[in-house]
Amino acid sequence: MSEQLTPSQTIGPFFSHALPWPDGPFVVPDGALGGFWVRGRVLDGAGEPVPDALIETWQADPDGRYDSEGGFRGFARCPTDDEGNYGFHTVKPGRVPDADDRPQAPHIAVSVFARGLLNRVVTRIYFPDEEAANAADPVLSDIPEPARGTLVARHAQDGYAFDVRLQGEHETVFFAV
Repeated sequence: MSEQLTPSQTIGPFFSHALPWPDGPFVVPDGALGGFWVRGRVLDGAGEPVPDALIETWQADPDGRYDSEGGFRGFARCPTDDEGNYGFHTVKPGRVPDADDRPQAPHIAVSVFARGLLNRVVTRIYFPDEEAANAADPVLSDIPEPARGTLVARHAQDGYAFDVRLQGEHETVFFAV
């Protein structure tokens, strides 16, 4: 038996056929009261689409609870398409406390898995119409401008838009978890 370390490998590119399921992008069912889409693209350092990434999200319900009922599961999983596009259907989360019991702005936790990454990268989506809550958020307010802007979604016709840039100019802020 060898005592050498096993070499690390990048994750993927098995996502598009092994991990998604048909209703994976639905935190709430289509047509749910207050439901909207968050859509975006996953882009590499050169600004090119990442066609085989996987997005996972986790969030509280509108009342700031994770143990919700009534069709809300709090979790979504969706692959990107050939152009790096993804989308999930959800509702705006309520405020939840941080580890020091300070209220956080409504946000969605996002994990990105992609070929070339040794580990997932983790970020958050904040909402542009929560300016006061965003300004007081203990995580978001600790990030210097202009990087803070990479965590705030944009308004879109059917909800919000949020692109994930894995590196390069306008790289999305990622958290060590």
